[in-house]
Amino acid sequence: MTETTAVTPAALPVPDVARSGRAVLDEVATAVVGMAEPLRIALAALLAGGHVLFEDVPGLGKTLAARSLATALGLDFRRVQCTPDLLPSDVTGSSVFDPATSQFTFRPGPVFTGLLLADEINRTAPKTQSALLEAMAERQVSVDGTTHALPAPFHVVATSNPVEYEGTYPLPEAQLDRFMVRLAVGYPARDAEVDVLARRLERRREAAPVGQVVDVATLLAMQAGVEAVTVDPDVLAYAVDLAAGTRAHAAVEVGASPRGSQALVLVARALAVLDGRDYVTPEDVKAVAVPALAHRLSLSPQAWAAGLAPEAVVREVLAQVPGPTTARRA
Repeated sequence: MTETTAVTPAALPVPDVARSGRAVLDEVATAVVGMAEPLRIALAALLAGGHVLFEDVPGLGKTLAARSLATALGLDFRRVQCTPDLLPSDVTGSSVFDPATSQFTFRPGPVFTGLLLADEINRTAPKTQSALLEAMAERQVSVDGTTHALPAPFHVVATSNPVEYEGTYPLPEAQLDRFMVRLAVGYPARDAEVDVLARRLERRREAAPVGQVVDVATLLAMQAGVEAVTVDPDVLAYAVDLAAGTRAHAAVEVGASPRGSQALVLVARALAVLDGRDYVTPEDVKAVAVPALAHRLSLSPQAWAAGLAPEAVVREVLAQVPGPTTARRA
């Protein structure tokens, strides 16, 4: 197969990134109702180069949201329906013997795409879950001793059902840590749910079409535009203090790692750019603290038995850790 050559794209100015980002969200909103804030944070995570985990009960539109984002962003889209019998080679690909040449030829799996949807990722065995670790961390897969580069950009959007445990395999900490954010969709408000029903009746078919807003080259330029924005040292220190606060919390056995504080800053920066700003405020960090940190915490058995949620721990830390005393532009 042909290896992908990394080319650094020209960075889009912040106003252009914000304008394109709003257009993407507006287009996705034509199909996905009642998920404005989760979709905004999900887009910020993608612009920051990360992966997204949607974790909530079935029927809330998580799969539709992932497909709609891929279409609006101009990304090639592949879906893997995770089941207990799914094999690692079903995701990464495998070497197939070609009788015509008497040689083994690598046949790429669905991971070779722009956006991979791993639907119900907690339904597949840990061995298959781990097949995504290298792809998510290093943008490559190793099969039969050969390393194959993935296309750029490459993102994983996974869904998980947290209320059904029979026949599921909870994601280990190492796997969860690869997701830049974990988002809960939540039930829509009454008016939003009425809107969902009305739109379904109006279009007279199940499919909810979404148009392409940007292409891959523009998306790469948007990501480069986000990377070009610097962050004030006081905001960096605040993010580190929040991560350290989770490590010191009495209910936490393992707190957020430096990868967690990095995710906190990167998503906050992308969120600021989506708002049209070339600087990051403490409020941006607070807005993404729960999605970026909560899934990285391992609670003590006592806290788990008491029903304490990691999200509640992060909110306690947010209330306890003081923010920067100065507000400077980066």
